[in-house]
Amino acid sequence: MNKQVVITGLGVVSPNGVGLSAFTEAIRTGMSGIRFFPELKDLNFSCCIGGMPEVDETLKSAYLSPLQLKQFNSPGILYGCMAGIDAWKDAGLMIDETGEPDWDSGTIFGAGNSSVDKLRESIYKLDAGQVRSLGSTALIQTMASGVSAYLGGLLGLGNQVTSNSSACCTGTEAILMGYERIKYGKAKRMLVGGCSDHGPYVWGGFDAMRVITYKHNDTPELGSRPMSATASGFVPGSGAGALLLESLESATERGARIYGEILGGALNAGGQRGDGSMTAPNSEAVQRCIRSAVKDAGIRAEEIDLINGHLTATSKDTNEIRNWCEALNRKGSDFPYVHSLKGMTGHCLAAAGAIESVAALLGLKHDFLFPSVNCEDLHPDIASLIDEGKVPHHLIENNKLQVIAKASFGFGDVNACIIFKRFAG
Repeated sequence: MNKQVVITGLGVVSPNGVGLSAFTEAIRTGMSGIRFFPELKDLNFSCCIGGMPEVDETLKSAYLSPLQLKQFNSPGILYGCMAGIDAWKDAGLMIDETGEPDWDSGTIFGAGNSSVDKLRESIYKLDAGQVRSLGSTALIQTMASGVSAYLGGLLGLGNQVTSNSSACCTGTEAILMGYERIKYGKAKRMLVGGCSDHGPYVWGGFDAMRVITYKHNDTPELGSRPMSATASGFVPGSGAGALLLESLESATERGARIYGEILGGALNAGGQRGDGSMTAPNSEAVQRCIRSAVKDAGIRAEEIDLINGHLTATSKDTNEIRNWCEALNRKGSDFPYVHSLKGMTGHCLAAAGAIESVAALLGLKHDFLFPSVNCEDLHPDIASLIDEGKVPHHLIENNKLQVIAKASFGFGDVNACIIFKRFAG
C-alpha cells in the first residue's frame, strides 16, 4: 500500500519572519534576520551575531495559556508549538480540546536539544538543594521529546507522537519519517518539522570549535555567506518549521489546499570513514543519499529544477556542490538552480531543514525562486563547477519550478535528501 503524500499546511518561526505572510515577504526580498547580541560580546564570544525569531509576550499568549507560560522557559519548544499550530490551522484543521484523540493524526517533530536554559536553571537549584523548587514543568521542558509531547497535547494527537534528533538533518529527517508513515497507511496526517533553541548555552560549543564567523560583528546582515569566496563560517540561528503531511485521499476528501507533493527521499550515514568525520560529511555517502532519493522518487536526475542546499557558509560548501554535480551527473549550464536560505536566517541547526523546506514549498506553490544572498562573490571553486547564473542573486518571478531537491547534512556524518514536486491536481 503506497499512498500518495501531499503537503497541506505550513508553519514557520524564523529569524527573518514569524508566520507565513511575514516569512514569505522576507524570503522574496532577501531580508536578513541576523542581528548583533551584546550578551554574546559580554561573554567573550568571537561571534556575537545570530538569527533569533522576534516573539513578544503578546504573540506567545496567542498560542499558550497563562498557566503554560507561567513557568515556560523553553524557546525551542515554544517555536515548535507555534509553527506546529500554524501548520495545523493552515491545513484547515480544527483543534478539538474536549473530544477523543485524533487517532489518524500524529507528529514527528525533532529537536537538537530541549531548553538548555531550563536545564541550567534546574542544575543550579539542585546543587543548592532546592529540588522542590524546580517546578512541575522542569522535566517536560528538558526531555528530548518535549516539543512533540506539547504538540500532542495541544492538538489532541492519537497516532504516533515522537521526536527525532539527528543534528542538522533533524528537520529534513522528520519530514521523511512522517512521509513514510503516511505512505504505508499507518496514518492519514502527520505534523512534521524541527525546532531549535538559541543563546550562549547552545551556540557556545560552535564558537569554541571556530566554525562560526567572527568577522561580521559590525555587519551582521553580511555575516552569513553561503557559497561566497569571502565566507568565514556559519552564523548560528534558531526557530522552527512545520509541515502538515497528508495522504492525497484524505486531502481530497477535505478539499484541502495542496502546496506540493513528496515524491520520495533517502537517509543514510557515512560511518565517519573516508573524508567523513564527526563534523564533516563523507562525500561518497552524500552522493549515495542524493542518488537514492532520486531513485526513490521515481524521477530522472535531469528533472530536478532547483536544489535547496544545506550550504552553511563554511569551507564545505564547495564539496557540497561538487557532490551534487557527481551525484546528478550535471555540471556547468546543465546544473539546476541552487540556493541557500542561510544567508538570511543563519544556520538554524535542528530547525534548519524544516524552515528551509517551508521556504522551498512556498516558492513551489507561488512560482518564485528566492535569492541566495551574500554570495555575489561566488567562490571560484564553485564557479568552476557550475555556471554562475545558476545561483540566483535576485528574486526570480514566475519560474514554473516542477521538482525541488532539498538536502541536509549533519554532525555525526548523517545525510537526508527529499524530493518535492509541484502538485498537478
